[in-house]
Amino acid sequence: MVNQMKEQTNKTKKVTIYDVAAEAGTSAATVSRVLSNSGYPVKEEVRQRIIDAAKKLNYTPNMVGRMLKKNISMDIGVIIPTISNPFYSQIILGIEQEARQRGYNILLCNSFRDSETERKYINSLYQKQVRGIVISSIGENHDYLKELQANGVRIVVFDQWTDDIKCSKVGFNYIKGGLMAVEHLISMGHRKIAFATSPLTRRSRRETMEGFRLALLKHGIPFEEDYVIESESEEEQENGTYEFENGKKLAVKIMDLKDKPTAVFAVNDMTAIGIIQGLTNYGVRVPEDISVIGFDNIEISSMINPPLTTVNQPSFETGRLACKLLLDSMNDNGYEDVSVVLEPSLIIRKSVRNLLQKT
Repeated sequence: MVNQMKEQTNKTKKVTIYDVAAEAGTSAATVSRVLSNSGYPVKEEVRQRIIDAAKKLNYTPNMVGRMLKKNISMDIGVIIPTISNPFYSQIILGIEQEARQRGYNILLCNSFRDSETERKYINSLYQKQVRGIVISSIGENHDYLKELQANGVRIVVFDQWTDDIKCSKVGFNYIKGGLMAVEHLISMGHRKIAFATSPLTRRSRRETMEGFRLALLKHGIPFEEDYVIESESEEEQENGTYEFENGKKLAVKIMDLKDKPTAVFAVNDMTAIGIIQGLTNYGVRVPEDISVIGFDNIEISSMINPPLTTVNQPSFETGRLACKLLLDSMNDNGYEDVSVVLEPSLIIRKSVRNLLQKT
């Protein structure tokens, strides 16, 4: 009867390397090294303790993990929040160029701004035996990524910085970018400046707004809560134009303000383009009536009317560098994690009016 109950429990809950690690009193990474016979130096007493714990718990090693240890696959996974934003398209081009030059293939996953979809893709890539993953994660729980790491999968995070997972990272100085954008508006005579954004659920957006705040504080301009124009929700649309449509909705909120701003700083270029369209629908001229500045410097930002002043975020270089760090780590057992923060630059075009210039 006891054996039947034990057998039923094992069917209900699969034993993982974390369970073995807890039983043996060591780390999951050490368990993985011992059970995969990686040759990594581990004290004999610790090795035996892990083997005994695995036997006691009836742990069965995952065959995918074993194959990963043999470095069979030439595929790497790429997970992004949305394919519809040209910013991520440029990042993918950078990743793909680096991967192809070094003989690797990419498996692209679009999480549709949904953390559960992201988790499913992580699991799918694991089952496909990828050797590494480049990811812009929108999830807050990264246990799945940690488990992949414990089984030999290399991870590189870009765009959305995460502190709870140890890996190489390619980030961007969003605070400085926000500061730079607002200081440009202030230098052009603007004092009533709004910040228009998607929900502040991502670190990049919160840091961009922090730059917005710092610029106002630095120049003695009061921070007005009413000038933070934030959308209530974020959900990918079937036609893939969330940022643009969201920008038009934010334009409605801007027009509802009793004391309208002279300038709007948008969280990204597609939102800025939507705001310009939305303001135009109200008969508001950009930049004559309200100035607009964006963030990203996607290609289309120079093609609209008026051409968009924006903060340049080197998307192609972000992707290329993230892929390089991943492939370097996959091919060097002594590789140490690297964190790189790319710096912004201002691209001045024609969507911001100079209020100090006499007409």
